[in-house]
Amino acid sequence: MKILLSEEEYRGHRHMSTAQVIILGFLGVILLGTLLLMLPFATQGKPGASFLDALFTSTSALCVTGLIVHDTATYWSTFGQSIILLLIQIGGMGVVTVALALFLLSGKRINLRERQTMQASISAPKVGGILRFTLFILKSTAIMETLGALYMAPVFIHDFGFGKGLFYAFFHSISAFCNAGFDLMGTKVPGSSLCLYEGNVVINICIVGLIVLGGIGFLTWDDLCEHRLHAHRWQMQTKVILTTTLILIVAPALLFFFRDFAGEPLKLRLLKSLFQSVTTRTAGFNTVDLGSMSQVSQLVMILLMLIGGSPGSTAGGMKNTTLAVVLFTSISVFRRHEYTHFYGRRVSSETLRTAGTIFFMYISLSLTGGLLLAAIDGVELMPALFEAASALGTVGLSLGITAKLSVISKLILIFLMYIGRVGGLTLIFATLMEKSSPGAKFPEERLTVG
Repeated sequence: MKILLSEEEYRGHRHMSTAQVIILGFLGVILLGTLLLMLPFATQGKPGASFLDALFTSTSALCVTGLIVHDTATYWSTFGQSIILLLIQIGGMGVVTVALALFLLSGKRINLRERQTMQASISAPKVGGILRFTLFILKSTAIMETLGALYMAPVFIHDFGFGKGLFYAFFHSISAFCNAGFDLMGTKVPGSSLCLYEGNVVINICIVGLIVLGGIGFLTWDDLCEHRLHAHRWQMQTKVILTTTLILIVAPALLFFFRDFAGEPLKLRLLKSLFQSVTTRTAGFNTVDLGSMSQVSQLVMILLMLIGGSPGSTAGGMKNTTLAVVLFTSISVFRRHEYTHFYGRRVSSETLRTAGTIFFMYISLSLTGGLLLAAIDGVELMPALFEAASALGTVGLSLGITAKLSVISKLILIFLMYIGRVGGLTLIFATLMEKSSPGAKFPEERLTVG
């Protein structure tokens, strides 16, 4: 599918903004994936998936969510699973990134418009060096996913045989690095995710490592590769991302350790607590029955799912930098400081407005989605809110209600997954006119708030 435009084509399509190219690119791949998953040989011994089931699965895979209406291992054939895996890979790296990579491999000249589209799709700070950065994304993705697969291969080969075990290793490595959460463990226990490996150190550490590597973001890894351990040379964004990531892993893990797994042996407590803390922020795997966890922990998981990973990563959510900006802006107000700053650097007013808008959008969309699910299908509020946050944060965790939802509720989840991946602001910008600069400003008047 051709997503990016040549200079000649662009002259005839000036009405298409960068945001429109991005959302149409994702929509086109979703529809193509839907058609492929509807083919008779995409399912196991069945006449083929319905349009709604195929659309839901295609959206979930491309938006690297992991919510499913049918068990991936037992419902879809090897062909169907391969299509899902391809969609996960494209969604993890980004539709525009993959399209640009194909253009580079074909020797096509990349014009300025296409570079700007790539910059917008990965939240890069500037257009310069975007082609080098695209190659960096491809190389780092291939290296990390291959190493993860080779690390898990002995375990899966032992359990499933050489051919199947190797496919399982690559499938789960790609799914983990892309923060997708799709699994093939249904051949043993349908819907079990990775619960059968709750005590396996190799699988736990590898999956957790891949989720974190993918969730930190390519922008962060590029900065770390360039400046190594010279922390004073790291960009402010890199420092904020690493700090918030560490806090958002450790703090929930401690809560789960002391509240939910107190009766487990120490090894299992550590593995389960760490795994659930990491996977909740957009990965979608689980090694425990989430329904058995306390409501306090489930509420914390909802918040973690909405926060998500980092900008320019394979993860979804509002992004940890958005949370950091909102929190530190509040702190600056409490302290009566004029500016919000991190590590001796001031945050621009545009960033503050964008962070506040994104934060409001995610909270309001998740609450609205959860309330609609509860009202339409009569499910309890906590599972409904959990499901909506999981879809919007492109996580894939569920309290077991996905397959039971009505057609309307599934369409709501599809919409939330799509919004969560392409970005709410991107969709709004695509439907509105390009940014304009008015010649005059309105007079200012004080408005009392709080």
